[in-house]
Amino acid sequence: MIRLSGITPSAEMHLGNYLGAVRRWASESGPDDLYFVSDLHAMTLPHDPTRLRELTNHQLAVLVAAGVPAESLFVQSDVLREHGGLTWLLECTCTFGEARRMIQFKEKSAGRDSVRLSLLTYPVLMAADILLHGAHQVPVGEDQGQHVELARTLARRFNSSYGEAFVVPEAVLPTAAARVRDLTDPSRKMSKSAANPGGVVFVLDDPDVVRRKIRRAVTDALGVVRHAPDEQPGVANLLEIQAACVDSTPERVAEGITSYRQLKESTAEAVVERLRPVRARALELLADLGELGRVRAAGAERARRRSGARLDLAARLAGVG
Repeated sequence: MIRLSGITPSAEMHLGNYLGAVRRWASESGPDDLYFVSDLHAMTLPHDPTRLRELTNHQLAVLVAAGVPAESLFVQSDVLREHGGLTWLLECTCTFGEARRMIQFKEKSAGRDSVRLSLLTYPVLMAADILLHGAHQVPVGEDQGQHVELARTLARRFNSSYGEAFVVPEAVLPTAAARVRDLTDPSRKMSKSAANPGGVVFVLDDPDVVRRKIRRAVTDALGVVRHAPDEQPGVANLLEIQAACVDSTPERVAEGITSYRQLKESTAEAVVERLRPVRARALELLADLGELGRVRAAGAERARRRSGARLDLAARLAGVG
């Protein structure tokens, strides 16, 4: 059974990405699971090509450094022929109404006089990502469930119209993961697009920068260290981050901590130590791109072999190729 997950290089990877998904990919990966850097998805809004290449290498380096199996990794654009070809076949299967009803298109296009056509059609590219590699399951949060449902709809429609080409995928909830909130605004998830970078710990941040950001984290005026997310969201966020880093529970971490200063210091050290080997290995890979390039090239070759036959079959069934 194949599970497929991707990460978009719209910015550097942060602590929430790592604790919430990447370290789980490394520790729980099945023999057929696939993980990819979805750099084509980062093109739906204006972007800097040089920066996009840098961020793609950054994401791939962190995934390798975190221990995600190299044989499970690939970069989306390295299979551009296959992804692009299947996207066209699926665009000829999808309706305009289905595309424009996607929630993320509505949100990202709201208030804009003009948006890129790719913002409308990229859910079809996402469907192509899933169907091209024969994924049976796609772990997604609630905000992405609509995209998997579109992939299911298009797979069924294509199969019934032209012949059996695709596995009909299933959306599954990912394993419960750490809930990492913005350090300056714990009502929001830690996000790559945060307006205040001081609230976001990036995986490659220098340890002193990590410590400084966590020392400035929002708490409250109660002065009590306990895990009470509703009443003390800032304190709860620090406890949850520390617990995730030391493989414990927020309640257990809170035991023996008597001040917010102590909480921030212990959380900062836990984060620094958890990220230390990942950061060191990723920087090593980025300093000498030869090894990273070999991992990427091998992943691209495997992805082409895996997906080429399915694209060829779908094209033949649709009457082209």
